[in-house]
Amino acid sequence: MNKKTIRDVDWSGKRALVRVDFNVPLNDAREVTDDTRIRAALPTIQYLLDHGASVVLMSHLGRPKKKVAEEFRLKPAADRLHQLLGQPVKTVAATVGPEAEAAAQALQPGEVLILENTRFDAREESNDLAMAEELAKLGDVYVNDAFGAAHRAHASTEGVARYLPAVAGLLMERELAALGGALDNPQRPFVTIIGGAKISDKISVIENLLGKVDSLLIGGGMANTFLLAQNKSIGDSLAEPASVPEARRLLDQAQGRGVNLALPTDVVIADAFSAEANHKTVSVDDVPDGWRILDIGPETRQTFAQIIQGAKTVIWNGPMGVFELEPFAAGTRAVAQALADSDTISIIGGGDSVAAVEQMDLADKMSHISTGGGASLELLEGKTLPGIAALNDKSS
Repeated sequence: MNKKTIRDVDWSGKRALVRVDFNVPLNDAREVTDDTRIRAALPTIQYLLDHGASVVLMSHLGRPKKKVAEEFRLKPAADRLHQLLGQPVKTVAATVGPEAEAAAQALQPGEVLILENTRFDAREESNDLAMAEELAKLGDVYVNDAFGAAHRAHASTEGVARYLPAVAGLLMERELAALGGALDNPQRPFVTIIGGAKISDKISVIENLLGKVDSLLIGGGMANTFLLAQNKSIGDSLAEPASVPEARRLLDQAQGRGVNLALPTDVVIADAFSAEANHKTVSVDDVPDGWRILDIGPETRQTFAQIIQGAKTVIWNGPMGVFELEPFAAGTRAVAQALADSDTISIIGGGDSVAAVEQMDLADKMSHISTGGGASLELLEGKTLPGIAALNDKSS
């Protein structure tokens, strides 16, 4: 990573304007039910406080449709941060403007303020530079620690970096070191596991990975389109027939590059999309009409586990089946367990894969768990993330 970080700044007496990702789930009582993202930002916040800065935090929460929505105020996140930091966290009912500026300017070194939801301002998502310039009045140096929002070119993630010195936080640094390091200079064998529902969302990801990996394991609904490309019958399974030509091209590309593109050889099928449905395990050559594939089968689980056990670096993005329904969770569990039991560098690329390892209490067995599903995917795709590109280079 050739971007400056908070370690490259003398923070004494400075005000840090920090973009965090506090887009956390809330219950009906408006209490935070999963504080993972808030905890992930603590090292950066604590570092800034310990080095003499005052800290102004900004984040989005939910989808308030460009206007103030009471259920998406950031107060619950501020309350949880207060508990985790063990010190007061100030709030202000504005994102920019005189009220926000007064609150920011009143901060003393060692104090923390959270601005109101950035998406309450209609200009945020269009990366309006007038809003970005207003945000820049709230700090001396901009810090982006919101990896989960780094693929968005918004006023608070990209625009504001045009008006202030801009550096990465410790979480951003860690994410880029893990994912970027694995993609640019992996210990081999390098294996990527891709799951989830749709191949169309991940064609570019697979294409980019075929030039980097030794093995690519494919499960979830997207595997069904590859099975169609191999002229197999998949019954009533979720698939994207329009993407079959792309799937064939990717299979040919893998073969031409000597990449082991591993697809399911057996599957768990059901006669309805329900935990109560009749289900059984069959070969991928024997899926009957009227049934649907909802998980990888035991033979495939064993094959995937063996490949994982022999790997030195593994990136996993997307479940192997409908893991929310117990009868179809075994494939996703098997992948998670194989990673936990191996000595491989294991990187979990956000989204449902994170939910799976956390459900299984295996998160502490993984080398790195990403806080950004969408951002992780775009990195895997080889894209430049606007929120990262906007930061100052170490040479500047």
